[in-house]
Amino acid sequence: MLATPHWRLPDPPLRASAVAAALLGLVTVIVIAEIARGFLPLGGLYGVKAGAMFAIVMLLSFGFLQRNHPFGTANQVTTIRTMLVVLIAALFGEPRFPIVAAGAAIMSVVAIVLDGVDGWLARRQQTASDFGARFDMEIDALLILVLSVLVLRFQKAGAWVIASGLLRYIFVGAGLYWTWLQAPLAPSRRRQAICVFQLLALTLAVVPGVEPPLSTMLAAAALAGLAYSFLVDTLWLWRRAQ
Repeated sequence: MLATPHWRLPDPPLRASAVAAALLGLVTVIVIAEIARGFLPLGGLYGVKAGAMFAIVMLLSFGFLQRNHPFGTANQVTTIRTMLVVLIAALFGEPRFPIVAAGAAIMSVVAIVLDGVDGWLARRQQTASDFGARFDMEIDALLILVLSVLVLRFQKAGAWVIASGLLRYIFVGAGLYWTWLQAPLAPSRRRQAICVFQLLALTLAVVPGVEPPLSTMLAAAALAGLAYSFLVDTLWLWRRAQ
């Protein structure tokens, strides 16, 4: 999920707090998954899938931990968002019942709401860091990918909707060849607004009762907005490189 990590060990207190948050999150994910099986028609491997995905995401994220910043409350909130995202992603392969789609939509809404909380906490507590910003951004990208797959699985739009989830990773992959794409981008309200719109539109498309052509139009509008945002950023980086 995360590209080009810096594999260096952070300071022991940071390493301990990060590992503790990850282990607590892993146990919580498995427990929530097992509880969910009591209310939703989910298979016996649902908890295993969710736990494995959470472990992989957190291990990759730890590659970006720096040596001298805290794994504070804001990053812990992002860890909770990670838990929600993997619980949604673990629905891949589960029965395509409306109640399952409703559960995915509810968890997605909670993850979107928390998306504003972690950044606010980082600013308020003065614990903002490059790791926290990257962690938050990559969880957003993963949630977009997961939702786009669910929109396709529930037959709310065609296979083209997966492009919404792949654009971020295509952009990162292109940066390995055109290194000018790796230059930092200036903060942008436009980028933030389109990300929120993308998440809300795909979540709404998953909701039971929202059927084509409405769900298709929502997914198409989300993809168009995201493609526009990436185009603007790409052109800005290209002009700067020139």
